[in-house]
Amino acid sequence: MAHKLPNAYQSFQEQYPDVFNAYNQLGSAVHSQGPLEETTRDLVKLALAIGIGSEGAVHSHTRKALASGATPEEIRQVVLLSLPTIGFPKMMAALTWVEDILK
Repeated sequence: MAHKLPNAYQSFQEQYPDVFNAYNQLGSAVHSQGPLEETTRDLVKLALAIGIGSEGAVHSHTRKALASGATPEEIRQVVLLSLPTIGFPKMMAALTWVEDILK
């Protein structure tokens, strides 16, 4: 199922196409460097989103991880792995954001 991109994201893309395109090219470049497979990269990106506490990024990277073949159990483990580093309240917030998508 295709997910509608947030309005702010779409507006940025329309208002600043050169910056948006450069950002996308950077993303493509870093994804193609190195041996990690797509699903592993998506789980790492999910972990980074959890670490910065960004609900929107957690939603987005949960969707991407699912689309690349990650299982709900793998995604939940990524959240649990964050507990010793970011603490219980932040981990619980991330778990609710992941569950928003997994439901």
